[in-house]
Amino acid sequence: MMQGGEIFMTTRGINGVVLVLREGDITKMQAEAIVNAANAALVGGGGVDGAIHQAAGPGLMAECRKIGGCPTGSAVATSAGNLPATYVFHAVGPIYQGRPEDETLLRGAYQCCLDLAEKHGAQSIVFPSLSTGAYGYPLTLAAPIALSTVIAHLQRPTCLRQVTFALLGHHAYTVFEQALERLLPL
Repeated sequence: MMQGGEIFMTTRGINGVVLVLREGDITKMQAEAIVNAANAALVGGGGVDGAIHQAAGPGLMAECRKIGGCPTGSAVATSAGNLPATYVFHAVGPIYQGRPEDETLLRGAYQCCLDLAEKHGAQSIVFPSLSTGAYGYPLTLAAPIALSTVIAHLQRPTCLRQVTFALLGHHAYTVFEQALERLLPL
């Protein structure tokens, strides 16, 4: 996304893989896999989920109906319809309630997507910030969980070559950038 003529983007290299934070619209970013912030019923919704379903077209909803649902803290794969990707990984993050299991479930949703990327041999994946919209997970708590999960995965052998976080709005971008700086200082 351009703001004042600038594209806000941060990158880090981890074990030969590029980790990218980018402010912008996930439906316009190219990758083999795009992660959808889905609900457990996989019935579409607002926010990222609604935008992905709208951009992908009606075939995505038909595939989700066949799957029927996904437990919180997990993810399932479908084709990507009209999106610039091969797969959509529908990740179900927790509705934030301040419980210890919230972190476990959020970490699980990210890890399931990374595991699906390995299963499908995807070299690139784009994540939104899971659970931080309508599900109310505070960005300052969610960003380090998301990033540390991805970083730990990339420190092991992987087929991934690029992992991108598509962050909607400059506030989300800044929070993720600060968390990344704490986890992987330059």
